[in-house]
Amino acid sequence: MKLNKKMWSNIIFVIVIAALIYPNSRAFIMRQLAFAPSVSSVSKSPTLQDYNWQLQGLNTSDINFVSLKEEVVFVNIWATWCPPCRAEMPLIQKLYDDYKDKVKFVLVTSDTEQKVMSYYKEHSLDFPTYNMQSREPSLFTTRSIPATFIVSKNGKVVVSTVGAADWNSKKIRKLLDKLLSEERNKVANR
Repeated sequence: MKLNKKMWSNIIFVIVIAALIYPNSRAFIMRQLAFAPSVSSVSKSPTLQDYNWQLQGLNTSDINFVSLKEEVVFVNIWATWCPPCRAEMPLIQKLYDDYKDKVKFVLVTSDTEQKVMSYYKEHSLDFPTYNMQSREPSLFTTRSIPATFIVSKNGKVVVSTVGAADWNSKKIRKLLDKLLSEERNKVANR
């Protein structure tokens, strides 16, 4: 049987639909389409005023976000059931692997510890993850996930993005290096 153009079109359509329905392939497709997020000018970035945010550690110690004041912080609000969240997790893991000793990573979810640990084991993830115990700072309030924020040492929210993004991009690495370098220079000049 010879396949005509219409039959090939139907076959490709069915394959695409099947790929989008299957969660792992959906995450793969989203990861391929992820772009580096936009970065705000530091001088034009809003400043975080309220650091009082109690977080319960799921795979780490409990913290109050105030303890991260004067640190460069990567905050990601996500869930295990969210396809765009799942798509960016491997990219965040790669960034975390290289920056975990320099940047504070705070991943926040409403999922249970058991669900998160099962997901992390299945996907070889290990960044520090928390449940909220109090209301988040107003600059982190979001109705959509994933939502990601990068905060400079002086409290400027230089990245505020909703949706999957390539967090392991050269653009983000350059930003983190710049924020870390600026902070080292400030400390050295004291």
